[in-house]
Amino acid sequence: MHTSPLSPFQSITSMAIEYQHGECEPLHSHACSQLIHTLSGVVEVTTSMGIWMVPPGRGVWLPAHIHHSLRFIGSVKGRTLFVEPLARADLPSQCQVVQISPLLRELIFASLHIPADYHAGGREERVMELLLDELRLLYELPLHLPEPKDPQLFEIGKQIRQDLSFAWELEDVAAQLAVSGRTLSRRFQRETGLRFSDWVRRAKLLAGLNALATGKSVLDVALELGYDSPSAFSAMFKRALGVSPSDYFSLELPLPAPQSKN
Repeated sequence: MHTSPLSPFQSITSMAIEYQHGECEPLHSHACSQLIHTLSGVVEVTTSMGIWMVPPGRGVWLPAHIHHSLRFIGSVKGRTLFVEPLARADLPSQCQVVQISPLLRELIFASLHIPADYHAGGREERVMELLLDELRLLYELPLHLPEPKDPQLFEIGKQIRQDLSFAWELEDVAAQLAVSGRTLSRRFQRETGLRFSDWVRRAKLLAGLNALATGKSVLDVALELGYDSPSAFSAMFKRALGVSPSDYFSLELPLPAPQSKN
């Protein structure tokens, strides 16, 4: 386990990060929660609960004590926050890829220039307190691929991720496991929270984000993932994320309506 980067008097600290393509952080955890905000490149986060893919301009929230490994795709530059878990009572309790609002982005940037021993009651404290408030309003994005715990389904998921160009059909996979399609569908949804077809689509989406981040064209990515045309891949991408693949890698996207918290 990595030690906490927070002093006993801090509730939040920030730092800039930079990684080269292909670098990794092995499995570890922190005594504090963490937000990784990417500026360029893609971060792949793996835990026992699944895989999270973090494109440029977005973030991933990792609660305290969650064991995770990181893989960096492309030249990754970003910022990370370490947050005392009890700094706010309603900080997110689960891993999630999140949208980073313009306000939150600027607050994170401002926090990089605030010393650890800032004085109470001044501007620095107000910036940090507002930063903590903004972390309560993180908007989750559908960039998580949950892993089945069942050994048979885990192996099927592994096969799917290794050959995403194949036309995976529920009935064919069910026959492979000698069960009915209805039985496999129930088992898969119970294990992952997603229908089988939605899980396959999500796996393709995350793999597509990964490939696009390395500079591959939409055409090449679409063909690698088994789509008949780039427009078919783009349509799936837009249904999932609301914008085209090319627009998604812009940092100035409009935000969805924020989720309120009482």
